[in-house]
Amino acid sequence: MLLRFSLENWMSFRDAVSFSMIASQERQHGDRIAKVNKYQMRVLPIAAIYGGNASGKTNFFKALNFAKNLIIKGTQPDGIINVETFQLDDSYKYDKPSRFSFELLINEIIYEFSFSLVRNLIVEEKLVQLSSYSEKILYHRLECKPNFDTAIDNDQSLHFAFKGTRDNQLFLTNSVSQKIDAFRPIYDWFKNTLELVAPDSRFSSFEHFLNEEHPLFSSMNTMLTQLDTGITHLGGETLSFENVSLPESLKSKLREELTEGMTVLLLNSSRNERFVITRKNAELIIKKLVTYHRKTDGSEVKFEMRQESDGSQRVIDLLPAFVELSSVDSKRVYIIDEVDRSLHTLLTRHLLEYFLSTCTPESRSQLLFTTHDALIMDQKLLRRDEMWVAERGPMGVSNLTPLSDFKDVRYDKDIRKSYLLGRLGGIPNISPFYSKSNRGRIDGC
Repeated sequence: MLLRFSLENWMSFRDAVSFSMIASQERQHGDRIAKVNKYQMRVLPIAAIYGGNASGKTNFFKALNFAKNLIIKGTQPDGIINVETFQLDDSYKYDKPSRFSFELLINEIIYEFSFSLVRNLIVEEKLVQLSSYSEKILYHRLECKPNFDTAIDNDQSLHFAFKGTRDNQLFLTNSVSQKIDAFRPIYDWFKNTLELVAPDSRFSSFEHFLNEEHPLFSSMNTMLTQLDTGITHLGGETLSFENVSLPESLKSKLREELTEGMTVLLLNSSRNERFVITRKNAELIIKKLVTYHRKTDGSEVKFEMRQESDGSQRVIDLLPAFVELSSVDSKRVYIIDEVDRSLHTLLTRHLLEYFLSTCTPESRSQLLFTTHDALIMDQKLLRRDEMWVAERGPMGVSNLTPLSDFKDVRYDKDIRKSYLLGRLGGIPNISPFYSKSNRGRIDGC
């Protein structure tokens, strides 16, 4: 689980900002809050970030995405780290490092992983294991020098891996590539647990809709019929590999590199087609995702994905995430930017209610999302500490504030009106403008 995330000098976030998923003392919706008895801690299953355009919501999402890619994919030798600093102050743009810090619950153990960097150098990197009463620094990298915990300092493989770590590379990343397992749980959390879904991304797990044996197949198709898309179910149309509309260069690569039992997912963006390709019994088997609708006579008709509305396609993209989050043993953490894009408010709310209805004190999955939809800023749905406001100040600096920090936000108050009136921040500051003839004033809305 994600407990805290802090960042500094990243895009519009000039100053240090901390985002927390640790529950406050309020009792509202307490039955769904995860309990970590070992640390006497309660952790939120969900968080929503509201804010106007250019308030910093997407920059927050991009910070998480940047950190994940830096940890998992790493950097090229002598390559530049593509860190995006605060551009409106030259001292931050050129001289000060960007900082990122994560506090994570992994297998009921809390770790704090942090690093700071400039475009050509990891300035500092630190991994700490926390107990309920103390902390143990597993390693601390500062000024290109390592400091390991005494219990592992005699492990020469760690020192060997550190010597082979480039200045522009995280030691965590290189240690895993050198097959050192001491810090792998943290690396694996970023690789396998943290999932980020951008507004224009097509969710990668659509193959669940093609495999009737997948444990989520039935749940997803059942839920799809409840969301008023007109789709009765999804399925896979088997095609001839030689006749499918893919570039010949890609086909050649698949013939050469796809080994027995291996499966790949492909998206043909120009035609909005999604394929699953598997090599089975030496043959390449390709299936295309299609939808089915019911005709007036009760029979079914097949639709291509490009025939579906953008809203229906967005549902198909997001549904695997919500169903997976809601499964009993899930430990996934999904970050969805603009969860409400192309979705009706009631549909968005239904998806959120579906996930929250499955949350218990034993749950370990989480959903964080950004949104413009003020209609789901509702205390019947979300707690005050689950709702955050992103706001960009007059100097172009973004900040994040939970609604639980506002003293006048009572647990029984309809907070949407206060938000839309600007009392909580995070709304566009639109100036009045005039028509070209200057004959009449038009107020911004």
